[in-house]
Amino acid sequence: MLTIWGRLNSHNVKKVIWLAEELELAYERHDVGGAFGMDAAYLARNPNALIPTIEDDGFTLWESNAILRYLAGCHGGEALYPTDPKARASADRWMDWNFTWADAIRPIFFQLIRTAPDQRDAALLERSVARAASLSSILEDVLDRQRWLSGAAFGIGDIPVATYANTWFQLPVERPARPKLERWYAALQERKTFRDVVMIPLS
Repeated sequence: MLTIWGRLNSHNVKKVIWLAEELELAYERHDVGGAFGMDAAYLARNPNALIPTIEDDGFTLWESNAILRYLAGCHGGEALYPTDPKARASADRWMDWNFTWADAIRPIFFQLIRTAPDQRDAALLERSVARAASLSSILEDVLDRQRWLSGAAFGIGDIPVATYANTWFQLPVERPARPKLERWYAALQERKTFRDVVMIPLS
């Protein structure tokens, strides 16, 4: 059985759990990180002291996007992770671009969700909201030309960006109108796996 270590309110853990649910994989999950800490056994599996980590048939792997590629490659087939080099690279592009998107949204998340109001950095918050809003125009542009970031159908390229898009849409900030991005986000919400795993309260 697949084993996943990581707390559910982590964006990177959400990505892995979401894909496991999409693939209908049997798995066992253990709370690690944040308030749950990390014991020596976990650190032996992942010396970076980060989450998530998985073990599958004796194979241990960390780095969330590497885990997504591994699970999709083993269990997802062409539907989620195409073997055609150009189609695969297009999906990979959005998985890697998500680090840029996440870097813009993460300070907003920490300021509004995990920082007391009297300790918030208003200037940082303003810069981050502006940066995230600007980056959302890149998503708007591509989603004007194709239905999913992965192409014509939902795939692995959508998953990392969607986890942070959900946070972007849940955060109480002013956002520019992005009708194509909003259409994509609405389509994501039609997936029970997305609703159950990703759209949990921010914490």
